[in-house]
Amino acid sequence: MKAIRVHEFGDPEVLRSEDLPTPQVGPSEILVQVKAVGVNPVETYIRSGVYGKLPELPYTPGTDAAGVVITIGNDVKNHKPGDRVYVYGTSTGSYAEQLICREDQAWPLPEHVTFQQGAAIGVPYGVAYRALFHRGKAKQGETALIHGATGGVGIAAVQLARAAGLRVIGTAGTDAGINLVLEQGADYAVNHHDPNHLDQARSWNDGGLNLIIEMAANVNLADDLKALAEQGRVVVIGSRGTVEIDPRDLMTRDASVRGVLLFNASETELADIHAALAEGLNSGALHPVIDREFRLDEAPAAHRYLTEKTACGKIVLITGK
Repeated sequence: MKAIRVHEFGDPEVLRSEDLPTPQVGPSEILVQVKAVGVNPVETYIRSGVYGKLPELPYTPGTDAAGVVITIGNDVKNHKPGDRVYVYGTSTGSYAEQLICREDQAWPLPEHVTFQQGAAIGVPYGVAYRALFHRGKAKQGETALIHGATGGVGIAAVQLARAAGLRVIGTAGTDAGINLVLEQGADYAVNHHDPNHLDQARSWNDGGLNLIIEMAANVNLADDLKALAEQGRVVVIGSRGTVEIDPRDLMTRDASVRGVLLFNASETELADIHAALAEGLNSGALHPVIDREFRLDEAPAAHRYLTEKTACGKIVLITGK
């Protein structure tokens, strides 16, 4: 089978297509024929060698995929050959034509959801759900601001918040992005290049924002705190540096800042996440948006696109199998 391998950390060109033997399943594992692979920002950080925890070299990148079950281990009860699944987590890496995962790392993919969309579920929707509900404690009727609402996680957060009965404001950087955010269910959208965009968002909801989902805390956090309502929360998903804040902006509002990392989720939390995602996928409330598709051997181009462009949806690799 073809797989992308990394033998040294560096630029996207270190992502190289190689021939590998078909991996063998253990008792509680399944072998999946990969149809599409989700490309996530964290994979670019790992590839370049700047992430906090790095894999041993060589390795095959990737966590998210969708495809068809080929083989199951003797102890597998909930999957059978031929099942359509989406995958979050794999012992062999997802940038490949086939992968191995545990039975509890794969979930049914409804027939009306494409494999490309299935590959866009695991990290983006898992992070968005955990940020909104496990860490952000979002409640029906509250107002949530989603920064960077055109990316994979941002779109997921808009759809999940809308489905849960929140009033949703999204930010984007272009007119096309603003239209996309509104199409995904946001009640209101603002251009984050406008210096007054947080004032616009705050004025739309009298009294301030109950919840802010933050993708770039080093840029926005200090201003976010001023836009919060009493007992408001900022959940930080991403940051590319340090930031200086005024603690009084927290104190005067009884507000809080909370971090989130999907890898910290417990087994119970992951089960809760994917049960909710299954309900949303089956009902149609959740529908991943694909920005661009690349072939598996075009992984270097996919990584360059992800880091150099403003995505409107998810980047995926297609195996052609």
